[in-house]
Amino acid sequence: MAATMSKPVTPEVRGMYFEEFEIGRRMTSPGRTITETDVVLFSGISGDFNELHTNAEFAATSHFGQRIAHGLLGLAVASGLAGRAGFIEGTAIAFVGLEWRFKSPILIGDTIRLQAQVTKTRAMRAVGGGMVIFQVQLINQRQETVQEGEWRVLVRSRPA
Repeated sequence: MAATMSKPVTPEVRGMYFEEFEIGRRMTSPGRTITETDVVLFSGISGDFNELHTNAEFAATSHFGQRIAHGLLGLAVASGLAGRAGFIEGTAIAFVGLEWRFKSPILIGDTIRLQAQVTKTRAMRAVGGGMVIFQVQLINQRQETVQEGEWRVLVRSRPA
């Protein structure tokens, strides 16, 4: 059998390059419904078995009246929704930091989506791109902002 040589696979870039991010630009992700399975799996991965998330009888007597999703599960899903929206897919160099607020609970069965708006950009030639600062909101099907904050992401420049 003859050996075949194949070319290396170059990943397709769906995301926007640093130069394409204009202040004020808005992006919205598709929605995603938070399920019982999401909560159970996140409990196992994180080790957070707080009864608000894992005990229906306890949660029924809580302020929320039912089990709620972990706040950090919402943040993790927000990161995935940004990927699904595609605006930093393949162009993000690094997620540098964030400030985040948990405003309302995410209930099992809620469908959430991410909205992001560019608020600031700063070229950083030494890293081959620049910093993009996004104001981000996680919004449920009732149009309520359940989480929000600021994300700082290093993004690649367009190749020469």
